[in-house]
Amino acid sequence: MAPFSVLCVCMGNICRSPMAERLLVADALALGGDSDRLYVHGAGTGGWHAGEPMDPQAAKQVLARGGDVAGFRARRLLAEHVDASDLILTATIEQVDFVTELRPDAAPRTFVFGEFGRLIRGVELPGALSDVYERGVALVEAADAARAGRRPAPPDELDDPWGRPDSYFSRVADEIHATTKPLAEALFAA
Repeated sequence: MAPFSVLCVCMGNICRSPMAERLLVADALALGGDSDRLYVHGAGTGGWHAGEPMDPQAAKQVLARGGDVAGFRARRLLAEHVDASDLILTATIEQVDFVTELRPDAAPRTFVFGEFGRLIRGVELPGALSDVYERGVALVEAADAARAGRRPAPPDELDDPWGRPDSYFSRVADEIHATTKPLAEALFAA
């Protein structure tokens, strides 16, 4: 079976989405997850940082939370990234709109980070779903049903920490982790 694929999106793909990408991987690994069952990748809607490494302050937050920053390179969001993803998590509402303008059929699986984190707190997955892919798809479907067509609210968005002090990056990383940790648990907890 194919791995469950999560795409993390922000503007430049050097701060928020790389923190999300690497924190979700770290959370999954802590629960026994692996790349055979979960594929996490990221991209930016702006694209001007393509090929650059993760912002040093973002990398500092990932490392402080047990993640790995090795080999990261920013990339511009393409339709093929959306097409290859079972769940798309964006930093802002504007980026949800960017994704769904690129691929309208991605709307049911595209969420703002805080929105998805909030929605999955109330989701009970059937115990019969032992496969990570099946659990992930069921989680996305349940979250989409729970939002009932409502648009995310600005409090669900992640502030852009670029150019800000470490304390700002730390707060944003904590907000990201508030979604990546329960997501990993929903996918991998026995």
